[in-house]
Amino acid sequence: MAKDLSQPLEAIKAVISCGLLAFSIALIMGLIAKSETKISGDVSPALAYVTLWGAIIWLTMVEGGQGSLVGLTPVNLDLYKESHKLAYKSTVVCYEGDNLDRYLLGRQFMVVLVVFTVNMSGGPNEGATLWGLPGWVFDIFLGGGLAMILLTCNVGQLNSQVNASHCMLDYINNYFAYFTFCVAMLIEFSGLLHASYLIQFAVAAMSGKAIESNEEPREGLASAFFWGRCLVSLAILGFCFAVTFQALFNEQTTLWGGVPPAVAVIVWFLLMCVVGMLEGMQIAFFAMAKLPESERGDSYWAKKTCGLLFKGEGVNLPGFMIGRQLCVVSCMFFVARVTSVSLDDDEDNIFGVGDGLQELFNFGFLGALIVTIVASIAWQLVASAFPMLFLNSPFTYILLSLCLALEATGICNASWVLAAIHKKIAGFQRDEVYIGTAEERAAKNKGDDTSHLKSGAGHIYKLPGFAEHLVMPSAMQDLMNNDPNVKKFVDDLMDSVHSNGPKVEISADVP
Repeated sequence: MAKDLSQPLEAIKAVISCGLLAFSIALIMGLIAKSETKISGDVSPALAYVTLWGAIIWLTMVEGGQGSLVGLTPVNLDLYKESHKLAYKSTVVCYEGDNLDRYLLGRQFMVVLVVFTVNMSGGPNEGATLWGLPGWVFDIFLGGGLAMILLTCNVGQLNSQVNASHCMLDYINNYFAYFTFCVAMLIEFSGLLHASYLIQFAVAAMSGKAIESNEEPREGLASAFFWGRCLVSLAILGFCFAVTFQALFNEQTTLWGGVPPAVAVIVWFLLMCVVGMLEGMQIAFFAMAKLPESERGDSYWAKKTCGLLFKGEGVNLPGFMIGRQLCVVSCMFFVARVTSVSLDDDEDNIFGVGDGLQELFNFGFLGALIVTIVASIAWQLVASAFPMLFLNSPFTYILLSLCLALEATGICNASWVLAAIHKKIAGFQRDEVYIGTAEERAAKNKGDDTSHLKSGAGHIYKLPGFAEHLVMPSAMQDLMNNDPNVKKFVDDLMDSVHSNGPKVEISADVP
């Protein structure tokens, strides 16, 4: 959803948002300088600064790279093989077989791990103070995590998504993007997340729908290697839960002191459920956006949710996506505090493990793995097969209202300002400059091909938020208004989410 910052109200929100972001960054930098965060206190402020900004900068590529690699999927590779050689290095591997699925699985863990890293670098230690700030200011911005949430969402996520939505080729035409892609693929290959495939198969079996694939069935050693990694991943996931429970009941996490272990466990699971609901809701909403009103469910909560989501010109769907980002990051920061292990100097390592492995526990790696598989990927897979489960829940309506309220505040408007600055400095140009419109590509016998873009049951694709009369980014509005092939591509994408639903025409006309 494009923000028109020339409108007085949006411009005012942008100024306030930029002010809050600058204040938040100053607070975090000051906290690190005083060695009041875990990394700055345990090691050094210098390492905390490098870790924090390294994580945020990497997150910009993780988020922007996803948008680019998913968005370029139907485009003929030959069109940019010479003009964008580094982008081609990523896409030629990404679009082979089911590698796009593998990449998305790996990058999901990268996002969660970055959030946990930011928490370790910039989150306040218990009892920390700064500059004599009033208690309520400190509690809201630092204790409550608002400062880190604004930094992560505005700088690390939304700003990159804005530019990558229509400058995909330029965004990933560098070694940083290629390295990030390779790391995501390596994470998936390691097998750490292979327990997700067990969930994928279970969901597909319950839905009675086959998982679409671009590869032949695994046989022999390939099958043994795959299932072996699934079992190892499942064992690692179980061990992560065991360590986390042990730390929680022994009050050995970074959670605020005085919280009873039973309460900590309940809070942990509630937060993961909220993250899961928000992850699943986006897929369920995209599925419903393609259906006529008569087929969006007849329960009270389904009607109420769809009535709010598709109200008016449909701007609430992209508005939800922005608010959802804020909510998910907020929950992840709290989960990071609940699950990150913190031992006193005189305490023994958990389960008697070595010091090196204990440091891995302390970093929050285990919590990040649990959140990725249990609170993120699993719920997305369920929603891909059973979208109506989410529509029929009152919690969906409550979370949708909360996300829309957060977006309406304009607290993330700074991301559009940062995106404009980044685009100017980097010299990004729209993809049409290099590869033409879909119509021009088709005229050269190099038309777009959506046949290998798999979605629906068993897939976790982040699909574009298009619905009837939806306000969409200006670049895509121009493409859809001027090029029927682009409009067909969007229709095909949404049809793949709910293959049994009737086709609904999409209009890019904006009043």
